[in-house]
Formats: sequence, C-alpha cells, structure tokens
Amino acid sequence: MSLDQQFNEAAEKVKTFTKRPSDQELLELYALFKQASVGDNTTEKPGMFDLKGKAKWQAWSDKKGISQDAAKEAYVKFVEELSAKCL
Repeated sequence: MSLDQQFNEAAEKVKTFTKRPSDQELLELYALFKQASVGDNTTEKPGMFDLKGKAKWQAWSDKKGISQDAAKEAYVKFVEELSAKCL
C-alpha cells in the first residue's frame, strides 16, 4: 500500500474514534495533517483574540521543514498509537 493510501486511510480512521483525543493530541493530529497535505505554514498568524486559531497555527508552524512524506509517515504512526485508546 502506498504512503498516500495509508495517509488517507489514517485520516478516515480518525473520524471513527469513539473517544475524543486530548487537546494536545488533536493539535498534533492537525499539525501533521496540514504539514502532510499542504507543506510548510505560510499563512498569516491569527489575531490576538483567536486563541484556538493561534494554537493551531503555532502547532503547524512547529512542523516547518518536515517533508510532506515524513509528515504523512508520522501522521499514520500517530493515528495508530491513538487508535489503541480512542477507538
């Protein structure tokens, strides 16, 4: 199975979680997903009062420099780890 197929399957698997991951785990999922699908964050930082947006922006920015393939591999691995406690 190709890396893209594994990545897409992992993204679908997250939608089937019966338990909600922690906020930090959700941020990690978001950041890895964005890095894998878009690449480095080049968007403008959200405003001071958008706390959720700033947290997501920062989590994604922290992944800067990681290749899209490496981010896909990390995302698939992280989803597998979460599956044990969230499914």
